[in-house]
Amino acid sequence: MGFRCGIVGLPNVGKSTLFNALTRAKAPAENYPFCTVEPNVGIVSVPDARLQKIAAFVRPQKAVPAIIEFVDLAGLVPGASRGEGLGNRFLAHIREVDALAHVVRIFEDEDIVHVANRIDPLADIESIQTELALADLETLGRAVERAHTASKGGDKTQLQLLKIFERAHTCLDENLSVRSGSLDPRERAALEPLCLLTSKPIVYIANAGEEKFAGARHVDRIRAHAAAEQAELVVVSARIEEEIACLAPGDRATFLREMGLERSGLDRVIGAGYRLLGLHTFFSTSPKEVRAWTIPLGTRAPQAAGKIHTDFERGFIRVETISCDDFLHCLGEQGAKEAGRLRLEGRDYVVQDGDIMKFRFNV
Repeated sequence: MGFRCGIVGLPNVGKSTLFNALTRAKAPAENYPFCTVEPNVGIVSVPDARLQKIAAFVRPQKAVPAIIEFVDLAGLVPGASRGEGLGNRFLAHIREVDALAHVVRIFEDEDIVHVANRIDPLADIESIQTELALADLETLGRAVERAHTASKGGDKTQLQLLKIFERAHTCLDENLSVRSGSLDPRERAALEPLCLLTSKPIVYIANAGEEKFAGARHVDRIRAHAAAEQAELVVVSARIEEEIACLAPGDRATFLREMGLERSGLDRVIGAGYRLLGLHTFFSTSPKEVRAWTIPLGTRAPQAAGKIHTDFERGFIRVETISCDDFLHCLGEQGAKEAGRLRLEGRDYVVQDGDIMKFRFNV
């Protein structure tokens, strides 16, 4: 698994249409709030041209890409933190994802009713943030009460937690999110068990119309907001993405060129998610399969081995590794060996993006 991404936003902003396009699924996409009640889930292959290039030399039985799970969540409305709309059911689903793709509407369409009867993406963003922040304030309030009670006997751990919870509470009051607050890594780690909604990384997806510059006047405002909270912004047309999804793979590149696009919205959303979560890819090869694996930046060789099988990590001895560039330049593993580009690395080796790795281990 690469990561699990929840698609959120107000009703009628194009979430389900975008989900259908990204996952080539057929979730309902209707012009009324709460069309999506239970979350739709779709599995998407991570586009990576290196995988097929490696497979061309290895000639395995199959090539297996890394994957991402997209979850289409119900439209959130003001008052959700108090149970309005689908309220608590919606918020519970958000807690289960690694990152949020927040869809904001920048297209005009009289046939698709905006719940607030106006196109104002920053106001929409604030509506969602407010509801998530209110839910987090309630969670933190309970955590503060528990830590306060537990610390009465002088428990130092609980006293430290109490201070962290109170600082997070202040961040929410000031910024409407924990994510953009001034908490240090240790404090953020202490908050992880609470699964705070506003701590999750966000990719803003500005859903434009089908015209090339539709909604362009809103984009700079969203981009400035995203930059201020260290989020990412991807501008797409969900309708155009649906058209791309219906094309044969060989026709997609031609269509993108005709539309003046370098990459599809799916590619750009996945790239933004990888950057936000600090992820990258290594590859394993065998006669049966070539596979891409997603790991956090900074992962060491034994932990990367554990992604394949826990026995690989427990019995790790060392790893044979070749960079993807060297593998392709030298025309495969044998050429890389002859050129001295294959390396033996130990347990302190930090895996690099694109490494092709074979692990040696004791059973």
